[in-house]
Amino acid sequence: MRLGGRLQAAIEVLEDIEAKKRPASDALKDWGSSHRFAGAGDRAVIGNIVYDALRRKLSLGWLMGSDSASSLAYGALLRDGGLPYEDIMAAIANDKFSPVELSDDQLKNWQNNDITKAEDYIQADVPLWCVDKLRGTFGDDWVAQAAALADRPPVDLRVNRLKATRNQLLLALEGTGAASAPFLDDAVRIPPIEALGRHPNVQTGQAFQDGWFEVQDLGSQIAAKLANAKAGEQVLDYCAGAGGKTLSLAAAMENRGQIHAFDAEAARLSPIYDRLQRAGVRNTQGYNKQADLEPLKGQMDLVLTDAPCTGAGTWRRRPDAKWRLTEQQLERREQDQQDVLNSAKHYLKAGGRFVYVTCSIFDSENNRQIEKFLAENSNFSEEKIDLASIAGAEFGDVQPVFLSHGCVFSPKQTMTDGFYVAILKKQA
Repeated sequence: MRLGGRLQAAIEVLEDIEAKKRPASDALKDWGSSHRFAGAGDRAVIGNIVYDALRRKLSLGWLMGSDSASSLAYGALLRDGGLPYEDIMAAIANDKFSPVELSDDQLKNWQNNDITKAEDYIQADVPLWCVDKLRGTFGDDWVAQAAALADRPPVDLRVNRLKATRNQLLLALEGTGAASAPFLDDAVRIPPIEALGRHPNVQTGQAFQDGWFEVQDLGSQIAAKLANAKAGEQVLDYCAGAGGKTLSLAAAMENRGQIHAFDAEAARLSPIYDRLQRAGVRNTQGYNKQADLEPLKGQMDLVLTDAPCTGAGTWRRRPDAKWRLTEQQLERREQDQQDVLNSAKHYLKAGGRFVYVTCSIFDSENNRQIEKFLAENSNFSEEKIDLASIAGAEFGDVQPVFLSHGCVFSPKQTMTDGFYVAILKKQA
């Protein structure tokens, strides 16, 4: 496909997403299924345009003076596609599959509008109702923090120390752009896509098949590292999902001790078994029934709760979710978080560590939840988060946002997805 056809396809996908309020991944998959002539390169460019348009839906619409799918797709291509307008027009000329060109008014708007004159929430590219939630976490810096969640993300990998070293993995991934990531000795990063490029599919390679690494954002890796799981401990990964943090904990524990990975939804937990086998993890077992955890009460050295949340910290990767999220959904998640905290606390023994994690940057899902929990549970206290305790980490001036309880990692602050971590301890 030529650029004109790719641009038109992106417009059609954006129209489908808007009309049906559906995930972008589903819309792109359906488009690909019905247009099998499109190659991997075509689908990558179309996906880039769609995701770039969704990340900056408000600011692109404001700059264009229109929030139509066509305006957003053109705006995304102009901003992130690496081509000036004249080159785009030349590339789509005489292509019968090309969309209608921008109007003179749209082009003038794009060239003359100054985004710094737009309202704050438009500059931040977030729904208006989210402003107070973000200000509660980031204060006056909330616009810049939120805007960073509209950038293209890198691909982060965690080296599985049970099977490989970082140098071995970097050699295996030579030619992919992979390099050592900051902060952690086990982290590798492939930089964000540039222009109309695409990330290499590292999960098709032999290193992945052999269990040398897992795809895991650096923020998630840091959160798991801060849990400080030790060899020989009894650990409960509550709300384990597909097991990303479980695998991190297992490697840190050198396959010694025991990890109990629980998720109430069997479908969410099901991928963990293949992942455990591929990674060579032998100290982990899965549960999806609450009753099966009864013998674990009062026995755990560490309980990690990766609580259900809005996922606002992952908007770089799932920008469509930003526009589907509602205040009612947030309220339900806040109740879920309270339920998880009040259930998971019973599995800790005296002196055990309780680590609360979300991939959200909303104050009401994070700081306020821990504030409420501590007020209601006098036998728990908060432990200071000591980044220097992370083996091999040298954060220097790069620090998360420390709150009255816990801290938040973010694209702007730490070059990661948005994550919140708080560490509590159960008193004797």
